[in-house]
Amino acid sequence: MQGTMTIGEIRALREEELVAELERLRRHLFDLHAQAVTERLEDATMIGKTKRDIARILTVQRERLVEQAREIT
Repeated sequence: MQGTMTIGEIRALREEELVAELERLRRHLFDLHAQAVTERLEDATMIGKTKRDIARILTVQRERLVEQAREIT
């Protein structure tokens, strides 16, 4: 997926898709940091946007984990 994702788009993903997207975004963030170091980064705001997308995915994963724990007890 390109650009920032909304929380609704993230919640619509299955767990396997979330894991894959999280891995992709982490690699993308690494690449952005590398571009920033070599002064080839065109849009510096992409680092923050990517970090926010990662945080959104982690939040949805945590919400699902808490919900599963509630269902068990």
